[in-house]
Amino acid sequence: MMKENSIPPCMIYIDKNGKWFHRGIEMIHKAIVNEFYRNLTIDSCGEYLIVRGSEKCFVEVEDTPFIITRVEFDDTGEAGEQQLILSLIDDTSENLDPETLSVGADNVLYCRIKNNSFKARFNRASYYQIASRIKEEGDKYYLPLNNSKYYIV
Repeated sequence: MMKENSIPPCMIYIDKNGKWFHRGIEMIHKAIVNEFYRNLTIDSCGEYLIVRGSEKCFVEVEDTPFIITRVEFDDTGEAGEQQLILSLIDDTSENLDPETLSVGADNVLYCRIKNNSFKARFNRASYYQIASRIKEEGDKYYLPLNNSKYYIV
């Protein structure tokens, strides 16, 4: 199936756990998958594309391509400020922007990553790592961090 502006499909599907499949077969070569992650973008219609030079193709994504695999708490930042460091499925890491935390269907926790370009899903292990810090206030939940409350919507 061709997308509306004649960009072909890659025949690649990413499941909700971040596993990549090409024509139904799981892609297990990590270096190739990570290369695709580096070239992954999202268009103005919310479609995922792999762009390499002048070549482009659409990728089918079940939920979100990026999965958070680990959350580390670091309080060695400036003036003792605490940071939450996210390890991502593409073997990169970055600081959590707590203002981007959100809850989706089935109480799945998400945040924004890659300069707010992509939504990322917390896997079970990373969810439990961050959930240990989340507090309840009435019918709302928040992450206390550096003397601020970041409500999860």
